[in-house]
Amino acid sequence: MTEAGMNVFPPIEPWKSGMLKVSDLHSIYYEVSGNPDGKTLVVCHGGPGSGTRPFYRQYYDPDAYKIILFDQRGAGKSTPFCEIKENTTFDLVDDMEKLRKHLGVDRWMLVGGSWGSTLALTYACCHPDLVTSIVMFGIFTCRKVEVDWLFNGGAGHIFPEHWAEYVKPIPEEERGDLVQAYHRRLFGDDEEVAAACAKSWSRWECSVENFYISEEHLNECGADWALCRARHECHYMANNGFFSERWDSENGLLDQVPKIQHIPCTFVQSRYDMVCPIRTAWELHQRWPSAEYVVVPVGGHSPSHPVVRDAFLRAIDKYKSC
Repeated sequence: MTEAGMNVFPPIEPWKSGMLKVSDLHSIYYEVSGNPDGKTLVVCHGGPGSGTRPFYRQYYDPDAYKIILFDQRGAGKSTPFCEIKENTTFDLVDDMEKLRKHLGVDRWMLVGGSWGSTLALTYACCHPDLVTSIVMFGIFTCRKVEVDWLFNGGAGHIFPEHWAEYVKPIPEEERGDLVQAYHRRLFGDDEEVAAACAKSWSRWECSVENFYISEEHLNECGADWALCRARHECHYMANNGFFSERWDSENGLLDQVPKIQHIPCTFVQSRYDMVCPIRTAWELHQRWPSAEYVVVPVGGHSPSHPVVRDAFLRAIDKYKSC
């Protein structure tokens, strides 16, 4: 540890990886690294559609944890790439169960941020007896109010210059519901329009996710992979996470929290997270007072900010032996 807080761990390589066929259409990529005899944790990546990254392994003590990463349906190395058929939150939960059984894991710790927190919470609510503990950051539950904040106007009051670029591809008469307007174009027949809209969608999200905005980061977010991420995200946002398929409630996921109150949990939330505003984390805290709720006074959505990263790493570290 340094005066600036906890550091990430050195890079490591997985000692096991493979593809798991989870349906007639989909196969998911998975990998295992760290200590084969350590406490098992599984990482739910964000997006949806972002996939895992090698540096994700570095958030976890490789001597203490057996670290499982996987790419959700259509993301990263999973196949078919960018496929959104048969791709809902509950499909992903079922995939996690198939992966757990495939790897011979009895119970595991869940980790996730942003969309990853949505998936972690959903899995826990569906399989509460299979979860040892949960650590999350940037709480998101895919309710309409949360989707509207990011994609239909709320955050535009904070970043008006970037918002103006985001709405530019959409005619003014369709701006009453930008998610649906983007959905029509991202999944339309005109690939050039789809690619341009994907770039605008992704640059908008990237413009609000960090405490400081860099043009280099925005350009990276507009790269070729943006189409897959934008299609995944828009698919899920337009359907509010598909929670109505199973839970008939406006607060879908939050209303399921009584099922998991016995599970040790820490969730970290930045005060100035503009992607997943603190209101949702606060509402989760009201429903789950026994969970540890850590508010970071600075920083944005990304755990790359030193103070946010430190809080997240501390939360992970405390569950090594419990």
